[in-house]
Amino acid sequence: MWEVCQQQAQAASPELQETLLNKVVCLPDHLSNKLQGENLPIFLPQNYFPLLGTEIIQVLQRISDSLRGGLDCSISFVSQVLGKVCVHGRQKEILSTLVPCLTDLTKSDCIWQRMCWRLVECVPDRWMEAVVCGFVQAAPGADVLSRLLGNLVVKNKKAQFVVTQKLLLLQYSCPTAMLQNVLGYLALDNSRRFLLINVLQELMETWASSSAVKHSPVEQQLYISKAILICLSHLKDVEIDSHRQELFTCMMEGMKCHLDSNLPRIRCLGMIVAESISSRINTDGPILKFQYEEDDETRELKSLLIQMPSPPSVISPPDEGRKDSPSAVTEAESKPDRKPLAAACAVSEEGSDSELDSDDDLIPYDMSADKELKKTKAPLYIRDCIEVLTGPEDADKWEATMRVLETLIQRNTAATQEVSVELAKVLLHLEEKTYIDDFVELRQKALVAVTTTDPVPVAQYLTSQFYSLNYSLRQRMDILDVLALAAQELSRPKAPGKNKLSSVQTPYIQILPGSDSSKDWRRIVDERIRSKTRRFAKGQSQVELVCAPNKFSSVAGHFFFPLIQNFDRPLVTFDLLGDDHFVLGRLAHTLAILLYFAVNTMVAAAMGKALLEFVWALRFHTDSYVRQGLLSCVSSMLLSVPSDRLLEDVTEELVETQTWLADVAEKDPDGDCRRLALQNLLLMENLKKKLEAAPS
Repeated sequence: MWEVCQQQAQAASPELQETLLNKVVCLPDHLSNKLQGENLPIFLPQNYFPLLGTEIIQVLQRISDSLRGGLDCSISFVSQVLGKVCVHGRQKEILSTLVPCLTDLTKSDCIWQRMCWRLVECVPDRWMEAVVCGFVQAAPGADVLSRLLGNLVVKNKKAQFVVTQKLLLLQYSCPTAMLQNVLGYLALDNSRRFLLINVLQELMETWASSSAVKHSPVEQQLYISKAILICLSHLKDVEIDSHRQELFTCMMEGMKCHLDSNLPRIRCLGMIVAESISSRINTDGPILKFQYEEDDETRELKSLLIQMPSPPSVISPPDEGRKDSPSAVTEAESKPDRKPLAAACAVSEEGSDSELDSDDDLIPYDMSADKELKKTKAPLYIRDCIEVLTGPEDADKWEATMRVLETLIQRNTAATQEVSVELAKVLLHLEEKTYIDDFVELRQKALVAVTTTDPVPVAQYLTSQFYSLNYSLRQRMDILDVLALAAQELSRPKAPGKNKLSSVQTPYIQILPGSDSSKDWRRIVDERIRSKTRRFAKGQSQVELVCAPNKFSSVAGHFFFPLIQNFDRPLVTFDLLGDDHFVLGRLAHTLAILLYFAVNTMVAAAMGKALLEFVWALRFHTDSYVRQGLLSCVSSMLLSVPSDRLLEDVTEELVETQTWLADVAEKDPDGDCRRLALQNLLLMENLKKKLEAAPS
């Protein structure tokens, strides 16, 4: 390599250089083809390319010595070797040797810095992407990457496209450390900061695009959100002032797109990014503040905004700089807050002391004879409960009624059936008059108990109200939840008497504590022997599970068909095919649950056929949550409807559904949709094998 570098300064033969380049880079392949299993370990790729990196450093050292001696020398052949090795996929092996050495050599030597910059600048464009990505991955920090690459992104259009477009917008596989390297590299030099502004503008446009929010994976949106927060952390106040209006406009558009999403993770991403932008553009005025659950992801996103870039003049070991920077910022922020907090505590203590001093003359009341008020007696009848819930406000009686209502409904089935629809109407419109920790749960349990006690009239009432006017989206989703839970409760096999079922228990060993008598010793020993003994033929040794009819089978149609028949008819305040697509997704999931609990019933085939038509009408919906519900419907149909009925009723539809599922599994941007589509394809394949194995 050194000889070629000397010859290049004197215009050597390009054919010879190309031949040598191929031989140097492809030597492990040539030797493995010739020697087969007798190849030496040093020529294995994992050993050869680090050795080649060491040799490149030696060649660069000779070039440095020649330049210091006033002799001309070319570095382009070494650049070609580096580029070809990287494009063959061996960046990690060769750069694991090159980057640490170049990092040390370029710290204080300007000639080595110029040589390193020239090394990457002379890489041919067709190999530039592999080299740049390799350096970004291998560099321990943005300051090191800036020393190694220099202003490559300004001089080379290919490198600029890779750094500003391909690594940030066209893929989302880079870890957070790589993102910080790339954006920190753009921010460290004034000649590159215009690229940082351009990158932020393009990221904000993508983040604020409703089409991107709907059609890109959640992982990519998380990646873009991280990149935006890192860019904001590098911006100076002057730059924010000059682009304040653009940032505000994109923030408002992107916040709306994210909050309209049905996926909680996307909504949370929108809230965090909007909060961060607001905190940077509104330093003096009010800022946005949302409520969301804190987890590792949200904490990581917030930490990206406060990790300010390290100054380029300070040179420190890369590992130490990266480990210390977050903690240093955290300590710097936490220390100033302690003194005001201590001062506030001291002021509050002084104030409280002065108040106590001023109240010393007051004589306290004698409360020794006071008695605790008696607890309000709960109602004993269903009609009394209705009167309390609809009557004047009495907080204690109202809470007692809510806590006892489910039990009363289950005990007094006959009385409940007389007023079931009225009670369901009261509970559906019931609002929290006084604070109860578990009000929503108590109300839902009472509604489920009413529905299971008198299924047909209550289900007819609830399904009719689902498509009625003057209901909130929360009430409509409550209806769906109650119908699903009631179907689950009705489909459970129950014994005629609850006591019989609860008394059936598997044998177990129980030693009563504090019992000195030994009359149970024989039972304990027998149970131990029985548990350790293997029996090959003893007949029936376990208690049979009690069988009972599926109560949901006779009422499944009243739950299912009224829900599915009006989904395409918009109302003034309710449009499932428009803005209320979140409720449409919940409806699809509920229909799948209802069909699943109707397995082995007469009406399951008709329900499955109607559900497949529902899926087919909405299969290209843009919202991922709705598509997940539709795929759940397909799974429920394949699991619940008998295979022979599927072949009789929906043969052609099944073939078309299989084609659609294959397309979803391959092209859908949402990972959950792809997973559900693959599961459905496996179910269809198992169904096909089962039918082929069955005798004709």
